[in-house]
Amino acid sequence: MRSEAMSKAFTKEVDDLEEEELPEVISLPPGAKNYITPGGYARLKNELDHLLGTERPEVVRTVSWAASNGDRSENGDYIYGKRRLREIDRRIRFLIKRMENAEVVDPEKQDSEQIFFGATVTVSDQTGEEQTVSIVGMDEVDPAHGYVSWVSPIARALLKARVGDAVKLATPSGLRELDVIDVRYQRLKT
Repeated sequence: MRSEAMSKAFTKEVDDLEEEELPEVISLPPGAKNYITPGGYARLKNELDHLLGTERPEVVRTVSWAASNGDRSENGDYIYGKRRLREIDRRIRFLIKRMENAEVVDPEKQDSEQIFFGATVTVSDQTGEEQTVSIVGMDEVDPAHGYVSWVSPIARALLKARVGDAVKLATPSGLRELDVIDVRYQRLKT
């Protein structure tokens, strides 16, 4: 009995350490709203539905089966399954919280010449090199598609600028001046 209690206490302690070792998700600035595009919100909802409807029930079945096999201390299916279940539950809590605090902003409904959330902006630097970025929510960042978070340095430099304006962007290699060439609001690919 004593060794079982010690074993459970040790397992609990090890489980707690494993949870702390997982990387933290970037949180919103204090008091900031969780702006998100309709496509980004739909992607979060689809992931939540998949976790709740498919992945979690499969892992629960595996853990139940593994638990019924007896000794759990050396049962890889049980140990891995419990760990995976904690990861899934943590992600579910995160998605629910993000979606509850989300403020959906549809770029197609924006009508402004100024740069705000949801804008797709083309800029040019001193060398004439052009770059196009879309300002999206923190959960939608995708550098391959040019999607940058509205709290990123480039987005903050561009916010409220208009076509023809020059903005200064602080980079590790020094200050860059960017000229705003085009601002448009369009549906973003998800």
